[in-house]
Amino acid sequence: METEGKKITVVGLARSGLGAANLLASLGASVTVTDIKTEEELDDFVTRLSPSVRLALGGHPEEVFTSSDMLVLSPGVPATLSSVGKARERGVPVVGELELAYRLAKNGSRRRLFGSGVTFLAITGSNGKSTTTSLLDLILRKSGYRTVLGGNIGNALTEEFRRVEAGGSAYDFVVAEVSSFQLETIDVFRPHIAAILNITPDHMDRYRSLSDYSEAKARIFLNQDRDDFLVLNADDPEVRALHERKFYDAPPEGRSLPRVCWFSRRRKVEGVYFEDGMIHCNMSGLGDIPLSFQLMNAADVKIKGVHNLENAMAAAAMALLAGCPVGAVRETMCEFGGLEHRLEFVRELDGVTYINDSKGTNTGAVLKSLESFRRPVVLIAGGRDKAGDFSVLGPLVSERVKTLVLIGEAAGKMKGVLGGLTETVIAKDLREAVELSREKAAGGDVVLLSPACASFDMFRDFEDRGRQFKEIVMELVNGG
Repeated sequence: METEGKKITVVGLARSGLGAANLLASLGASVTVTDIKTEEELDDFVTRLSPSVRLALGGHPEEVFTSSDMLVLSPGVPATLSSVGKARERGVPVVGELELAYRLAKNGSRRRLFGSGVTFLAITGSNGKSTTTSLLDLILRKSGYRTVLGGNIGNALTEEFRRVEAGGSAYDFVVAEVSSFQLETIDVFRPHIAAILNITPDHMDRYRSLSDYSEAKARIFLNQDRDDFLVLNADDPEVRALHERKFYDAPPEGRSLPRVCWFSRRRKVEGVYFEDGMIHCNMSGLGDIPLSFQLMNAADVKIKGVHNLENAMAAAAMALLAGCPVGAVRETMCEFGGLEHRLEFVRELDGVTYINDSKGTNTGAVLKSLESFRRPVVLIAGGRDKAGDFSVLGPLVSERVKTLVLIGEAAGKMKGVLGGLTETVIAKDLREAVELSREKAAGGDVVLLSPACASFDMFRDFEDRGRQFKEIVMELVNGG
């Protein structure tokens, strides 16, 4: 992939745009960054750009798009943007930051660093991506492999590649968390092992239907063939339906399909499954792995919750397919304590347990979180609506939520849908929500922040929301 002297426009200056612009500049490209936001609004990113990068901020000048040799889209930028369409009409190639990273790793100047043997592993899904990606990366490292971790997990792959370049060492695996937005703009991206953890309604403000969203997720195995592996959740109806459509209803012409490895907490499958308190492996026909064996006692998996059992099984399946020793898989799953903002224990106060699940930004994530608690829950939810269907929360809200405390722009809508199922109050902000939750909770209850919404109406991002929640909770006084 030639970059030296090329005019490349990076569209969208956030984490991905920053990483792409700086990496391309270091490779000798003439880089321009454009964003609808102003320089003042983007100051945190502008100050970290290479001095050679030109800025076109506060709008999208058409000439910047049409005069480029290539456009690189950040994940938050819709490929339907009119200026992007006009550039395409003029024959300008358009790729996403994920595709750019892959091409540079496989065919670009990164070859001197990675060599031809670097292997991409990629994980997508509506929920659990970051936990599964992090766990897989740790298992690989425990097994003695050198890895590059990045993508939608919070550190752009292009940014990680710049750090790798500075280190000058060889690597075995690129472990990538990928979103539907990133997958929209792939072309040749081909992970050797890919996983789709689950598909539940999310980003319905961007997609016309759940089917469109599902199709975007399916692009993770667009270029895979029989030499590759696809890890799928046998318990998720949308994932199963996607498998049926892609593998049986309309299989692609002219190429073979990847080998499928399932994971399940409800049934015995060819892959990794839960049965009688144990995690079992049945990897027949999926590589040089024993036909059938017990991996470990599920109670020894350190991260708790039904969704984390699924995440752990998915990570185990990918690690085994990648060649990791069984012992390394077991040890890491016993040691890994989970990620911040994902069912994160904050404290216990007056017999009440406070849990930070700020990453629960869609209804599917909240359902999994509520399934994890048998005790009464005081649920703090709300934020910026992503056109979600809050009615799917109804049965578990009715069954397990003692009080529903709502915040943010979606509070009124959520109260209209769920307010008749349990005691419901609206708080003016997160601090008041925590104070109300404390009043409503009794010893043995759980106060759970799991919003089912985006954070941008009140916070910088879900991490900011989660950290503010923890700070407020830690300020509470015993018996207060």
